[in-house]
Amino acid sequence: MNYSHEVERMCPIAKGPNHGPAPIPEEGRWVKAKEISDISGLTHGIGWCAPQQGTCKLTLNVKNGIIEEALVETLGCSGMTHSAAMAAEILPGKTILEALNTDLVCDAINVAMRELFLQIVYGRSQTAFSEDGLPIGAGLEDLGKGLRSQVGTMFSTSAKGVRYLEMAEGYVTSIALDENNEVIGYQFVKLGKMMEDIRHGADADTALKKNTGTYGRYDNAAKYVDPREE
Repeated sequence: MNYSHEVERMCPIAKGPNHGPAPIPEEGRWVKAKEISDISGLTHGIGWCAPQQGTCKLTLNVKNGIIEEALVETLGCSGMTHSAAMAAEILPGKTILEALNTDLVCDAINVAMRELFLQIVYGRSQTAFSEDGLPIGAGLEDLGKGLRSQVGTMFSTSAKGVRYLEMAEGYVTSIALDENNEVIGYQFVKLGKMMEDIRHGADADTALKKNTGTYGRYDNAAKYVDPREE
C-alpha cells in the first residue's frame, strides 16, 4: 500500500465503533450484506437503449449472490430479441456482480441489469419480505397463459382515432363501437392458449373458437371494426 507524504506525516487516531452496513430485507430476513454472496431475492429491472428505440424488462431470481433464473422480455426492436436470446444464455450461473460487468449484447438489457442490481442490493426486491423467497421458475408467473409475455399495443391518430391491437387478454381482432363511434368493447384471441391447444392436438379452427373472448359491451355494438384493416 502506498501512502502520500501528507498521510505518512499524520499521527494515527483510533477508529470508533464499527456498526457495519445497515440491514436490508431479503426473503423474509434482515441481512447485513458485506459480500455478493449475501444477496438473495427475485426482482425486476427496466432498461432502454441509447436511441430509445426499444426497452427490456429483466427478471432475475438470485440465491446467495448467484443468478439461478432469468426472464428477458423485450419490446420495440427486432435486434433486441436476438440479444435477449444471448443474454438468457449468459446470465444464469453468474454472480450479480459478474452480470453487471458483462456485456449483455444490447444497451437496453445492460441498463435493465444495472437498474435491477441497484434495487436488489438495496433490499428493494419483490421478495424482500417473503420468507425463503420464491422457487426457481417463479419468473414464469409473470407471463400469460401459454407462457407469452403480456403486451399492450395501441395506435391512434387525431384524424382516425384509436386502434386496440393487443391487450393483456390477447390479440385484438375486432373493436366494438356504439352509435357515436366510441369504443365500448373488443374481441380478442388468447394466442398463447390457442397455440398450446394446437400443440396438444386440437385443430386450428377449434382452438381459435375456444380461445376467442370479448370484453366490455361487445355484443351491444352498433358497428364492429377490424383494427388492422379498417
